[in-house]
Amino acid sequence: MKRSIIAAALILTATAVAAQTPYAGMQNRSIKALSEQQVADLAAGRGMGLALAAELNGYPGPSHLLELAEKLELSADQRASLKAMFDAMKSEALPLGAKLIEQEADLDKQFVERTITPENLKASTTAVAVTQGQLRETHLKYHLSTVAVLSPHQMHRYAELRGYGDSPMKHHR
Repeated sequence: MKRSIIAAALILTATAVAAQTPYAGMQNRSIKALSEQQVADLAAGRGMGLALAAELNGYPGPSHLLELAEKLELSADQRASLKAMFDAMKSEALPLGAKLIEQEADLDKQFVERTITPENLKASTTAVAVTQGQLRETHLKYHLSTVAVLSPHQMHRYAELRGYGDSPMKHHR
């Protein structure tokens, strides 16, 4: 009898756990498609991994380079150049991030209010995709620009400091 009760309790627990999805709790977000961290990152102009194609293939970002300026022995001119790139990137990324937040909020609102139509859905998701693409391109292009500022030794050292070894940096220069 005791074993039957324990077995039944285990089955009920397993069923309850299986019924939950990885999305459980997300229904309480202000914008369902974005976590609070993503909203904060977009609002602050952070990269959010959008430039991984560049970063992991040997094109460092200006922000990471500035963080490692001492260890990379960046010259004053290099720092100034990277700072200008970072500032330009941020000035482009901030409005795009704000736009993306607004677009995702609008899409969410259409679902909440049950006003979504196939036409609205197509227009909204296309607009989100365009903005996401513009934001990603913004971050990637500044990664692309940094390579011209660094020496081969600095590129190699950057890869070491970031834990990449030197393999991503072999393709440059």
